[in-house]
Amino acid sequence: MDTTEPAPTPLAWAPAARHRVLIIGSGFGGLFAARALRRAEVDVTVLAGTPQHLFQPLLYQVATGILSQGEIAPATREILRRQRNARVLLGTAVGIDPSARQITARTPGRTSPFTVGYDSLIVATGASQSYFGHPEFAAHAPGLKSIDDALDLRGRIFGAFELAELEDDPAARARRLTFTVVGAGATGVEMAGQIAELAHRALHGEFRRIDPRSARILLVDAVDQVLPTFGPSLSASALRKLTSLGVEVRLGTTVTDVDARSVTFKNPDGGSERIESMVKVWAAGVSASPFAAQLATATSAPTDKAGRIKVLPDCTLPGHPEIFVIGDVMALNDLPGVAQVAIQGGRYAAGQITGRLSGRPGKPAFHYRDKGTMATISRFSAVASVGPIRATGFAAWLLWLFVHLFYLVGFEQRITTLFHWAVSFAGRGRAERAVTTRQVFGTAGSYPGSSSGSGKSANRDPAA
Repeated sequence: MDTTEPAPTPLAWAPAARHRVLIIGSGFGGLFAARALRRAEVDVTVLAGTPQHLFQPLLYQVATGILSQGEIAPATREILRRQRNARVLLGTAVGIDPSARQITARTPGRTSPFTVGYDSLIVATGASQSYFGHPEFAAHAPGLKSIDDALDLRGRIFGAFELAELEDDPAARARRLTFTVVGAGATGVEMAGQIAELAHRALHGEFRRIDPRSARILLVDAVDQVLPTFGPSLSASALRKLTSLGVEVRLGTTVTDVDARSVTFKNPDGGSERIESMVKVWAAGVSASPFAAQLATATSAPTDKAGRIKVLPDCTLPGHPEIFVIGDVMALNDLPGVAQVAIQGGRYAAGQITGRLSGRPGKPAFHYRDKGTMATISRFSAVASVGPIRATGFAAWLLWLFVHLFYLVGFEQRITTLFHWAVSFAGRGRAERAVTTRQVFGTAGSYPGSSSGSGKSANRDPAA
C-alpha cells in the first residue's frame, strides 16, 4: 500500500435522534444481538475484524476437508441485508473512550484509525487461543479459532500425507504421519476423531508407497478424562470410541515444548518424552480477546485469570450500565464459553436496551438456559448431554446433526452442508481437499519452479 496517500477521513456517527447501538463482534453473540434489534427504533452498527459470521463449532470440518469455509462463514452483510436499521463496518476495536462513548478501530488498507460513537455498546469479541504462557508454540501448533487457522491446518494435514509419500527414510515417514492434538475438550476430540477417519477411511487406497492407516494420532491433555464437562459416563464412552478409531489418548500428560519437528511431554510419572510429529493442533485453553484488556483498563472493570471481564448480573460493567459484555469475553457465574451462552446473552442485551428505551424495567439478571452440549467423534458417532438425557452413538449424532443445521445461518448453507456431509459420511470422499504450498509450508510465493511468483520460500518447518 502507498503510505504517501492522504489519510482517510475518520468514520464517525453524526448526531442522531435515534439511539445508537454499537455491537463489536459478528460471532454468535453479536449477530443474534443485532437481529434481535431488527424492529427496534435504534441504529445498529456491527463492527468486526472479519466480514463474515463464523460458525466456529464446525471449523474442524473445514480443517479436515469436509466443508468449505463459505458454508460456515456467510458474509455478515448478506445476513443483515434486509435489516434496514443495521450497518456493518470492517475493523478491529483497538481503543475505547467511555466518557465520550466512542470506539477507535483499525482496518487493513487504511492509514489511520477511525472512530464510531455509541449510546449503548455490546461487546462480543469472543476468545483467542491460550498457550499458557508459551506463545512461541503457536508457530508450530496452530489453534482452531478462525478460518485462517482451519485452512492452515488443512494444508498441514493433507500436506503431511503427500510429503510422507515422497520419503524413503522410515523415520522421516513416521514423523510426517504423526499427528498430535493437544486438548481433550470438544474441539480436540472432534479433530482427533476426524484425522483418524481421514487416515483410516477417506484416504485408504489413494497412495502407493504409504498406507495412510499407519498414521499415528495422539490426543494429549493434562486432565484425567476426555470431554471432562460431559460427565464420567459420556467421557468413558468417548474414550472407548477414540481408542477403537486408533487414537492414542494420553491423559494426565502436560506439553512442555513444541518445535517444528516434535512435541515434548511430561508424563504422569514425571518423566519427559519427546515424540517427532509434523502436524500439531492446539485445542487446549482459551483467553479473552485483546480488546477485553483495553476495555477493562478503561473502565476499571475486574477480570478473571483468562482475561474475561467480570460483569454485573445484567451483563453490564460496574458504573457503566450502557456497556454490555457477553459471550466468551464475559465472566459470570462460571458460565462456559459455548455458543448458546453467547446467543442468549446477545438476545438478553438487546432486550435490555429496547426495554430501557420503551420505559419498561429490564430483567434484573441474565439467566442462562442450558440446552445441552454435544461433540462428534466420528461419522455416525457422537456424545450428547441435553438436560437429563445422555446419548451416545448414532442417536447422539442425529441430534448433533439437527442442532448444527438449525443454527447454520441461511438456507443455502444448510443445503450445501447437507450435501457435503452426505459425501463424507455416507461415502468416503472429502469435498474440500484443495491446499496450497502457502498453507503447507507458509511460503511467501507460489510453488518453487512454477510460472508465477519468485519461487522463494519462507519454510516454517526447517526439517521439511
